[in-house]
Amino acid sequence: MQPSRDIQRLIEIMAALRNPETGCPWDVEQNFRSIAPYTIEEAYEVADAISRGDFDELRDELGDLLLQVVYHARMAEEIGEFAFGDVVEAVTRKMIRRHPHVFGDAEARSAGMAKGQWEKIKAEEKAEKRRAAEARGRDGDVPEGFLDTVPVALPALTRALKLQQRAAKVGFDWSEAAPILDKIEEEIGELREAMAVKDRAAIQDEFGDVLFALVNFGRHLGIDAEAALSGTNDKFRSRFHTVERELRAQGRALDDATLDEMEELWQQAKRARRSQET
Repeated sequence: MQPSRDIQRLIEIMAALRNPETGCPWDVEQNFRSIAPYTIEEAYEVADAISRGDFDELRDELGDLLLQVVYHARMAEEIGEFAFGDVVEAVTRKMIRRHPHVFGDAEARSAGMAKGQWEKIKAEEKAEKRRAAEARGRDGDVPEGFLDTVPVALPALTRALKLQQRAAKVGFDWSEAAPILDKIEEEIGELREAMAVKDRAAIQDEFGDVLFALVNFGRHLGIDAEAALSGTNDKFRSRFHTVERELRAQGRALDDATLDEMEELWQQAKRARRSQET
C-alpha cells in the first residue's frame, strides 16, 4: 500500500489496521475509551506546533489528529453506528447551516454579527436535539441542567471558563472585574482557615475555589486562564533552563547549588528578560 493525498487511502489503511485477522494486534484491541486520551493529546500537539510557528510539525500533527477522527469513525462503522462519510456530511451540514450569511440570504457585516448568528443557530440545534431525544424516549440523552452541555473532559481551567461563560448568558455574572478581586481575597481567607486546621479535603476544596475565582477574574479582563498559564509555564521553563545553563558553565549541577544560589541566578534571568523586552 502506497501513501496518497486522497483521504480514502487513510480510511483504507485504518480498515486494514483494524482487520481482526490480518490487522495490527494493538489497533484491533483499542476502543473509544482507550483511544480518547490519544485524541486529546494530538489536539494539544497541534496547538503546541502552532505556538512554536513550526509548520512542518503542524502538518504532521494535523495528520495525526485527522487519524484520530478516522480511527473513531472506523470503530463506529464496525458496530453499525456511522462511518467517516457520515462525519463529513454532519460537519458540512453544520457549517452550511451556521453560516447563512455565506451560504444563504442572511447578512453579517462584522465578526460579532457572524458569531451572534452562529450562537443563535447552535442554540436552535440543541433544542432540536433535545426534542428528538425526548421523542425517542431517551431522556438520558437530554442534559438535565443548563450547564450540562459543557464537556466534563475539558481541561479544568477551560471547563471553568466555559461554565462561567454559559452562566453569564442568563445573567449569572459579575457586572465588572473589580469586585471579583474581593471574592478572590475572600476565597484565599477561607483557604488559610482550612490550612490552619489542617483539613486536607477542605484545603483542596478552597484551593479549587481560588482557582475558579481567578479564572472568572481573567475572563472579565479578557484573559484566557489556560493561555495565560501556558505562557507562564513556558516562562518558568525558560528561566529555569537559564539557571541550569549558568550552573553548567560553572562546572556545577543543579544538585550542587543551594536554593539561594539558584534564586540569584533566577533573578538574573528575570532581569535579563525584562531588559530584552524593553
